Amino acid sequence: MKKQQFIYIVCLAALVSGCNIYKPYSRPEMDTKGLYRDPVSATDTLVSDTTNMGDLPWREVFTDPQLQSLIQLGLEQNTDLQTAILKVQEAEAGLMSARLAYTPSLNLAPQGGLSWYENHRRTWTWSAPIAASWEIDIFGKLLNAKRGAKAAVLQSQAYKQAVQTQVIAAVANYYYTLLMLDEQLAITENTSVLWKKTVETMRAMKEAGMVNEAAIVQSEANSYMIEASIPELKQQIREIENALSLILKEAPQQIERGSLKSQSFPAMMNAGVPVQLLSNRPDVKAAEMAFAGTFYNTNAALSISGNFGWTNQLGSMVANPGKMIASALGSLTQPLFNKGANTARLRIAKAQQQEALLSFQQAILNAGSEVSNALCQYQSAEDKIVQRKKQINSLEKSVEYTQELLTLGTSTYLEVLTAQQSLLSAQLSNVSDQFDRIQAIVNLYNALGGGRNE
Repeated sequence: MKKQQFIYIVCLAALVSGCNIYKPYSRPEMDTKGLYRDPVSATDTLVSDTTNMGDLPWREVFTDPQLQSLIQLGLEQNTDLQTAILKVQEAEAGLMSARLAYTPSLNLAPQGGLSWYENHRRTWTWSAPIAASWEIDIFGKLLNAKRGAKAAVLQSQAYKQAVQTQVIAAVANYYYTLLMLDEQLAITENTSVLWKKTVETMRAMKEAGMVNEAAIVQSEANSYMIEASIPELKQQIREIENALSLILKEAPQQIERGSLKSQSFPAMMNAGVPVQLLSNRPDVKAAEMAFAGTFYNTNAALSISGNFGWTNQLGSMVANPGKMIASALGSLTQPLFNKGANTARLRIAKAQQQEALLSFQQAILNAGSEVSNALCQYQSAEDKIVQRKKQINSLEKSVEYTQELLTLGTSTYLEVLTAQQSLLSAQLSNVSDQFDRIQAIVNLYNALGGGRNE
């Protein structure tokens, strides 16, 4: 009879624990209309497209073989990414613990001893008490804890994806920065050689009485200025190489790389429909899962739970079922008298839930802003490159014409120096414009969650 009573109680506990008054989490309604700004539309309305650049594998976006090797090394060794992977494992262990909360707790504590008196037989005494207990999940405390742990796993996975996209973008941006500096260094070194030839020409013209000493001094000063910028560019290259090595978890070293002119990218620059940010941006998903976690924490704050169990002594079944039931009822009713503490805990949970909702909403707005900035940066760079090429063509002709006129004595050395300085500045700016366009591609790919699933 006692055994049947015990079975009934276990079944009742299981039935009651399945009855909870809480609904599962559902994503809050978010208005994403007009989340992106179109850089060329007067109405700021970006035409929606079901395709999305962020869905492309990173190897299709970054086709430079040396860059691909660096990105792969970063994904394997980056410290932040490795830490994020460990956080996923921690969250998965927490979920396993939450699932095991439904199982009974069994404790076995065998004891034994040997006693004897002089001239008497030795006597063995032993006991094997077993205790079992279950937590009664009447209002869904364990269920909400399990769902919250699941949300924590999803949040940690999304965080890992966010770090992964950031590593890919950081490696790419540093790599392309090196290519930009390499190109600027090459232009500066070539210009330095030309300036030295200009100084020599000025000296020859001075001997012919065509220019004065001031022209030579001014041309020498400009030549020294250009030569002085070369060490600065080399320093920047070293610093970028060191920073990139740090991301790769490598000692500072020289980075093998290609050239800026040899880079190619996919033609697709679509951002996709705004609602895709909810599923593509890892940081947005992480913010949503953080909100879901606070949702379940609020449910848990409303929960009432209790424990009941049984013990035996030397293998006998429940000694007093009535006492066990009374103990269980007492454990259940005890939280009802802690109204003040329960109310405070609920208020804290609700405030935390509202904070997480605001963070989720802000994450979506931040994502839209980053996409809009990348699109604007790309369009701006495209426009500047077109005009810069025209400027360089005109300045190259200006340098050629002024040098010819100076030789003929119909132009001043200042006009020649001004034309040469303007050409160098335009050439360096053109390299920066090309880098801006590439950086916009990298930033857009990152803003759309590119490389998250690899």
